[in-house]
Amino acid sequence: MYRIILTRLAQGLLTLLLASIIIFGATEILPGDVAEAILGQSRTDEALAALREEMGLNRPAIVRYFDWLGGMVQGDLGTSLATKRPVADMIESRMWNTLRLALLAAAISVPLSLALGLWSAMRAGGKVDKTLAMTTLALIAVPEFFIGLILMKVFAVELKWFSASANTRPYFDFWQNFRALALPVATLSFAVLAHMMRMTRSSVINIFTSPYMEMAALKGLPKRRLVVLHALPNALSPILTVIALNLSYMVSGVIIVETVFGVPGLTRLLVDGVTLRDIPLIQACAMIFGAVYILLNLLADVLSIMANPRLRYPK
Repeated sequence: MYRIILTRLAQGLLTLLLASIIIFGATEILPGDVAEAILGQSRTDEALAALREEMGLNRPAIVRYFDWLGGMVQGDLGTSLATKRPVADMIESRMWNTLRLALLAAAISVPLSLALGLWSAMRAGGKVDKTLAMTTLALIAVPEFFIGLILMKVFAVELKWFSASANTRPYFDFWQNFRALALPVATLSFAVLAHMMRMTRSSVINIFTSPYMEMAALKGLPKRRLVVLHALPNALSPILTVIALNLSYMVSGVIIVETVFGVPGLTRLLVDGVTLRDIPLIQACAMIFGAVYILLNLLADVLSIMANPRLRYPK
């Protein structure tokens, strides 16, 4: 088991290295550069050349890549070319907003999707199962911004229960923070709930067809015990994978939710960096998203290995 886990970790590090090459190469082929964006339309060739020399944009790409990669390894994310501020400081002020939104949505959507998936699997073919299937299919088909706008219209504009803006302050009390974050958290939860619930349902139902499950049912074991103690542990591998994919989406794919509700998060910072051609900022944000995606998938692989006796105790 440990050999398999170490192999997965090595593959993850290699994937992260390849991601860094792709990210750096992609930013290199972006049209224009930050020097042109700073100087604007009235720039002269002499001023443009001097600013590029000052910013180090004239150095070979391979040299800049290894300098950037070495800084990333040491925790130095560089300096913003547009604002002259350390990129780490800019990210730190925004990351908590994105992580808070993702963690709250995960705390709601993951347990709820598992519970609904197991409930639907225990009543496969019944009214509850069909109702949940149609509801989750509708949630998958409807885009996030539409869900967010509907929630905002009903609960913020008409009923005035919650705030349409997700701005929070340190001096806000619990109820004020709750009113500000309820709608974006609900929108993000609806966006990922359906995928995880449907995967849980299909994985557990697939396990039900196994001979040992049929034997256990013939022995008279209660269906709830069959599901929780026998079906769910053997269905964890695909469930953990889809949970990891959705959790990584909560961190890196929340740009629509952050835009609709005005959340000053990390994805909006990335969009601002692209607008300003701020290469160090773009690279740092992209590497953070890539690292989160790889880390969560590695965690799902390790947990799947630990949950599978055939991998824990190989012959």
